[in-house]
Amino acid sequence: MTSTDIVIRLIAALVVGGLLGLNRDLQKKAAGVRTIGIVSLAAAMLVMAAGGAAPGQAGFTDTSRIIQGVLTGIGFLGAGVIVRGEAEAQVHGLTTAAIIWLAAGLGVLCGIGARVPLVAGTPLVFALLIFGGPLERWAYRAFRGTNDGEASGGGDKPG
Repeated sequence: MTSTDIVIRLIAALVVGGLLGLNRDLQKKAAGVRTIGIVSLAAAMLVMAAGGAAPGQAGFTDTSRIIQGVLTGIGFLGAGVIVRGEAEAQVHGLTTAAIIWLAAGLGVLCGIGARVPLVAGTPLVFALLIFGGPLERWAYRAFRGTNDGEASGGGDKPG
């Protein structure tokens, strides 16, 4: 892996994580640009430190151990943004926790140089973040006759 390749992978991880964080920040959620950008960047750095081998390449066993540790450990950070509301059925922060976990996964993809899943998956994530909330609200109006998207017991639905 050349120095240029390392820098490109790290920048890609930071940009993807930062954009996910910007989405959360614009929704006034607990984790934002810095937190989620750091998660993605750290995951990429750790994977590259282990050799950055992709599946099928020599050295992937060490890399896969790092990946397992990152994706397991990041769950604790995600758990920190999940809170139960006043009503027992209300849970907030699930989408942000999922985004934190996803940011680590995208950082891993950057670290091993898996460009195709990164380039294919990232726009799908942003499409879901942008259109998922309105789709949920429409579904509640259409099928339950209510505007209450919170009735399902959770998620990070805005307002």
